[in-house]
Amino acid sequence: MEKVKIGIIGLGYVGLPLARLFATRYPVVGFDINKTRVNEVVAGNDHTLEVDETILKAVLKGVDNDGAGLFCSYDSNDLKGCDFYIVTVPTPVDKNNRPDMTPLLKASETVGKVMGRGAIVVYESTVYPGATEEDCIPVVEKVSGLTFNVDFFAGYSPERINPGDKAHTVEKIKKITSGSTPEAGMRVNDLYASVIVAGTHLAPSIKVAEAAKVIENSQRDINIAFVNELKIIFDRMGIDTKAVLEAAGTKWNFLPFKPGLVGGHCIGVDPYYLAQKAQEYGYHTEIILAGRRLNDSMGKYAASQVVKKMIKKGILVKGAHLLLLGITFKENCPDVRNTKVVDVVHELREYDMNITIYDPWAIPEEVRHEYGLDIITKMPESKFDAIVLAVAHKEFEETDFSAFLKPVGILYPIV
Repeated sequence: MEKVKIGIIGLGYVGLPLARLFATRYPVVGFDINKTRVNEVVAGNDHTLEVDETILKAVLKGVDNDGAGLFCSYDSNDLKGCDFYIVTVPTPVDKNNRPDMTPLLKASETVGKVMGRGAIVVYESTVYPGATEEDCIPVVEKVSGLTFNVDFFAGYSPERINPGDKAHTVEKIKKITSGSTPEAGMRVNDLYASVIVAGTHLAPSIKVAEAAKVIENSQRDINIAFVNELKIIFDRMGIDTKAVLEAAGTKWNFLPFKPGLVGGHCIGVDPYYLAQKAQEYGYHTEIILAGRRLNDSMGKYAASQVVKKMIKKGILVKGAHLLLLGITFKENCPDVRNTKVVDVVHELREYDMNITIYDPWAIPEEVRHEYGLDIITKMPESKFDAIVLAVAHKEFEETDFSAFLKPVGILYPIV
């Protein structure tokens, strides 16, 4: 791949690891509208814990047209002169679970203002099929005054980052690539292939690449919904779900999914993007949304199970002291985006309990900003009427929490 200059729009869980990787070989400008985030990264710190401080500091330096390295900025003018613009901003849903394209469209405006002729804009954000060419590119065209597939081109290469996973880092995950023309597709593929050691898969079109990404997480969502439903059934039958899954897992082709709360910025969101697009084509999804509804209900179900166990033990629910272990959306990472543990908190609060949330990974300021909840990051010395294990952090596996229960108390594992 020839020497090119790359602009990364969005320095979050996806953008920063990607910028770090490309910066080992190319000059990279990392842009984010969040000044605090930019200043943090420039100082060599990453609160998401996705990029090691030593590795980050090694690539941080001023970028010229020849040398590799990462330069971070919150001034979009610094993005001028890039050959590739890679968009890695969030794609959330609104309160009614409808796709919210605002961050993606704003990022497209940013690219349109600074992009020159011949550039390629690549989207990594998870979207429904057609979003890149039908929603985003028209914005780039309008703002830039350039003509699509004449003056500039597009690509789509969906992110596959797994927050907190140190084994499957960005360069070790096979990358899907695509382009708006065959030539653009080859250029996009060559760019990623130059840094992704796991290899690439060049899809025949942008829509195929978009569809492939959105079904990856929808498939996981449906499979987890199945085992969540099994848990509800087996709980009523008095059967240990974990033991059932371990027994069934002895067959070579049994899929090892586990029940639990399904949140996060991908699995808990992406099915709604696919369902929304299907509806525009006159099809109302059944399996996809059924799985999402069941997974969305698991917080309420878990809370009800906790209350039932407390009542059976003779514990007075109102005014009880409960310790909730974990608030992040998954284990061993600080990411609290779309965490379904919050659903458990809201349900338990309906019973006027005193709830203490302990999470050694989460950032208290982020939890307070996102959900209005206060958490602690060190284990309290108090004793509780109930302890609920909501997230399987490694620290929790090493602790005997029965020592923190009152003489009559319950320990309930959601995971």
